[in-house]
Amino acid sequence: MAPARSTGCLSGALCRQLLLTLSILTFACDACKTVTLHVPSKLDAEKFIGRVNLKECFKSANLIHSSDPDFQILEDGSVYTTNAILLSSEKRTFTILLSNTENQEEKTIPVLLEHQTKILKQRHSQEKVLRRAKRRWAPIPCSVPENSLGPFPLFLQQIQSDTAQNYTIYYSIRGPGVDKEPLNLFYVERDTGNLFCTRPVDREEYESFELVAFATTPDGYTPEYPLTLVIRIEDENDNYPIFTETTYTFKVSENCRVGTTVGQVCATDRDEPDTLHTRLRYSIIEQLPASPTLFFMHPTTGVITTTSSQLDRELMDKYQLKIKVQDMDGQYFGLHTTSNCVINIEDANDHLPTFTRSSYVASVEENRIDVEILRIAVEDKDLINTANWRANFTILKGNENGNFKIVTDPKTNEGILCVIKPLNYEEKQQMTLQIGVVNEAPYVGSARSAMNTATVTVNVENQDEGPECSPAVQTIRIKENSPVRTKFNGYKAYDPETSSSSDIRYKKLSDPEGWVTVDENSGSIVILRSLDREAETIRNGIYNITILASDKDGRTCTGTLGIVLEDVNDNGPFIPQSRVIICKSTMSSAEIVAVDPDEPIHGPPFDFTLDGVSDSDVFRMWRLTKINDTAARLSYQNDPQFGQYTVPVRVTDRLGQSRITQLDVVLCDCITVNDCDIRASPIGGNGGVILGTWAILAILLGIALLFCILFTLVCGATGTAKKPKVFPDDLAQQNLIVSNTEAPGDDKVYSTNGFTTHTMGGSAQGICGTMGSGVKNGGQETIEMVKGGHQTLESCQGAGHHHTLDSCRGGQIETDHCKYTCSEWYSYTQPRLGEKVRLCNQDDSHAHAQDYVLTYKYEGRGSAAGSVGCCSERQEEDGLEFLDHLEPKFRTLAETCMKR
Repeated sequence: MAPARSTGCLSGALCRQLLLTLSILTFACDACKTVTLHVPSKLDAEKFIGRVNLKECFKSANLIHSSDPDFQILEDGSVYTTNAILLSSEKRTFTILLSNTENQEEKTIPVLLEHQTKILKQRHSQEKVLRRAKRRWAPIPCSVPENSLGPFPLFLQQIQSDTAQNYTIYYSIRGPGVDKEPLNLFYVERDTGNLFCTRPVDREEYESFELVAFATTPDGYTPEYPLTLVIRIEDENDNYPIFTETTYTFKVSENCRVGTTVGQVCATDRDEPDTLHTRLRYSIIEQLPASPTLFFMHPTTGVITTTSSQLDRELMDKYQLKIKVQDMDGQYFGLHTTSNCVINIEDANDHLPTFTRSSYVASVEENRIDVEILRIAVEDKDLINTANWRANFTILKGNENGNFKIVTDPKTNEGILCVIKPLNYEEKQQMTLQIGVVNEAPYVGSARSAMNTATVTVNVENQDEGPECSPAVQTIRIKENSPVRTKFNGYKAYDPETSSSSDIRYKKLSDPEGWVTVDENSGSIVILRSLDREAETIRNGIYNITILASDKDGRTCTGTLGIVLEDVNDNGPFIPQSRVIICKSTMSSAEIVAVDPDEPIHGPPFDFTLDGVSDSDVFRMWRLTKINDTAARLSYQNDPQFGQYTVPVRVTDRLGQSRITQLDVVLCDCITVNDCDIRASPIGGNGGVILGTWAILAILLGIALLFCILFTLVCGATGTAKKPKVFPDDLAQQNLIVSNTEAPGDDKVYSTNGFTTHTMGGSAQGICGTMGSGVKNGGQETIEMVKGGHQTLESCQGAGHHHTLDSCRGGQIETDHCKYTCSEWYSYTQPRLGEKVRLCNQDDSHAHAQDYVLTYKYEGRGSAAGSVGCCSERQEEDGLEFLDHLEPKFRTLAETCMKR
């Protein structure tokens, strides 16, 4: 198939392309006979696969139906797929049903689908002689001028297939411009293949059209692949370039450099890109004001730049440009449009503020403050109410004392000169100030100096003033032992007009201690009471009183008279710490420190001595050792008893002034000093230990409990017959050892002078005065007493609770219902145990026994359980206080014991 040449198409070599889509072959058979369609093995949805001649089978059919829902048959017999189909076998069949609803006549057309690969091979072998060696079916590149004037229909080109030599070929086209929008713009003659355009086309709306051309035989056979035909619309320069804005507004700073970018303009053109129709050129066609020319526009980019550095906002603050853009690369026949551009000149601080006068004169009364005395005006050509215009004033000279300040009025831009610190006419009658002014913004001009200056002369006017208290604080020196009625110079005020103190009256406003009086006429002071440099109102040895001075007109001033009290040695050193605690088990002495209220020249080094008769108890029990100039160590000697003692200590300073301090020294049975506050020590010497609240409570409870026990025993003893008291001779010489028991039961133990008393339930009223410790076990209690053997006291179970005491010598003593009372037991055993303790304490040479209570070095806080010596009888008065200081791992056991 060879395409024919035609006018309206571009000349060039003919191109032919092989389409990848497999061709669809259709055959028409006799009416109502089987129709075979050759198709690819894979069909897409809505794919045209062939055409069946329905008229030959049933002309009057008005209803067409397919037996297979994957296929759809149109009225012209065209067969389309409704879904994507993959032929698993080489053949597939379905039936087309034709019916006439008026006469109820029906006919069917069987349709057979076969793979076209096999059929094409057979067809190609049969038609091998008739085929050309190279058969092409390709379009000629074609175009349509935009906005063509016709005549219409306008012939474009002819499409032709080579198979037309052997077959009758019908030509048809589809696509945009044919059966899609814009409809019916193109059509092709069925028999000749001539392609026509029916009306003008706008390229800005449709740049090109892609059509599909078909070549088929009258029976529906398609010997050629569908042909893609592209029709391009040739552009015509029918669109004007348009600026993106109707008016451009830019700004640039005055005095900027040549070539500074002002801004950029831009235009668009709807014609075909990259052609002369869209090649734009920019230019400035007018400037207002016209002279001098200050701006340039780049012809291709539209960038506006400055051509001069003489832009001056003070001369012209705005320029207007008329700009043009033209296509066809700026040629005279190109289309063009214009726009406006406004360029605002921004202000720069190129003008300094200047004073309207070079010198100013002002006056002010002395002693006036916060008063405005002068307004200074300046001129500035820069833009008003900007940082380039607003002025900053500075006092350069003449304000060394800080009497003046100058600020700017934000409305008028004037400098306001004020007095902020009073002036004194008597000191200076005239002052000269140098004022400078600059802008808030940095100066960018070319002047040599960036600051203008002016001179202000301020005349100070005299004012009749009251007395002046100057200096405000005056001091005098007085010895603290000065006698009463002594007169000293006082505070002096003066009249600034006459520099004299006459006609000035004085009055005391404050005198914390009431020590002095003030003479009304002269201001001198007289001592009214004895002075004390160590008083609380003295600060750094100075006593301050306030004086009010007034003149005859009632004008006043206030001053302070500081009396410097010179120290004399009128105080002896003393010891501030009145109470000293010494823990005998860990300490052998205590450190005492003395202080002296007098000045250091009357103070240390101190001498520490004991006061009293040399052969008194104080010197036998205590001694002092000097540590340094202000401290000494107080040590005890001859092993005094626990208790509280009064030790008089005399401390003497370097000049012999001395003072006696009565020290309360507490010798305490403690480990640290803090323990002595919560633990009661035995009272000895000439003092007593202060007991805590809990200790007093424990003593009271113990006494009450003791009375209850005695009352119970006495009541029980009155009901029994008296028997002779029988005690073993060596009972008091035995040591007590507590034996263990595993029997359950509850103990109630009451400590009385080192002995343990147990009360038991049952019919027995009590077992009193037993030495050692027993455990209740269902009425049975065991006490072991060792001296080369052991003795046992057993209370047998049963009524009456019979008790037996067995010794190692076989002796036996029977008692019933606690025959002996506690008082009798105590009176018998106490002397003997005391003697045993004394003998155990010393050997034949009156030296301590080896197994007696020994003194150990301090290794930290000891156990609350007390001594472990063999003969120790010292116990705490309330033996349960150590439970309050146990470590956490023993706290649970302690809480259990306390509950029981």
